[in-house]
Amino acid sequence: MRLLKAFALAFNMLTIIPFFKVHDFFKGINGSSAAFYPLVGFILGLILWAIHTLLEGTVPTTHLSVIIFALWVLLTGALHLDGLSDTVDGLFVKREKALEVMKDSHVGGMGMVFTLVFLALKLSCVIHLEAFYLLPVILMFSRLNATLGIYFYEYISSGVGGLLKEELTLKLTLVALLYSLILASLFSFVSAFIVAALILLVIAKFFTSRLRGLNGDIYGFIIEVTELALLNYIIISNFS
Repeated sequence: MRLLKAFALAFNMLTIIPFFKVHDFFKGINGSSAAFYPLVGFILGLILWAIHTLLEGTVPTTHLSVIIFALWVLLTGALHLDGLSDTVDGLFVKREKALEVMKDSHVGGMGMVFTLVFLALKLSCVIHLEAFYLLPVILMFSRLNATLGIYFYEYISSGVGGLLKEELTLKLTLVALLYSLILASLFSFVSAFIVAALILLVIAKFFTSRLRGLNGDIYGFIIEVTELALLNYIIISNFS
């Protein structure tokens, strides 16, 4: 029952799909919920892949790609994009004010501009993507990066991230890593983990140097950048 509640909490946090109604961070399930992040990403990817498969051949290819992109944003409630824009805003102020700016509910000019550019790049990737069957792995590894970021790096803000950090154990982290690698192997796409891990290391090193740790907005930033990197990895690999 505790694992089911943890999965439901993870599902509610990362999606807007109303399957579950667990929104409370009960003591003892927060760490387990973070271990389910990759699985939630995998399920979201399966949904997108299934929709693409169902609609393929019934609508123009480019239009279908735009539909998948739109659903990708909508199903996550643009949660990670919000983290991306807030994080970018924090980069254009002095480090002493970065966290304060990132907490501001209003999106700054730089955050808006960079998010629009990011969305354009991501949409272009989806339009040119041929291997839609790899979406489950892309969304899984991006959220695995968030789980790894929570465990391995300091949390520097107040809020639910502190609860996740406190309860996420090495065992739970390794379980998340193991099942992610197993699922990726079913798609013959384990190499994506190397790309994702490099993205995490680079981003985490930058923010731990600048801010001495990570927070919820940066987790969203990590997820979005990892997805974009993996999309480009697939496209470039197939193009070459």
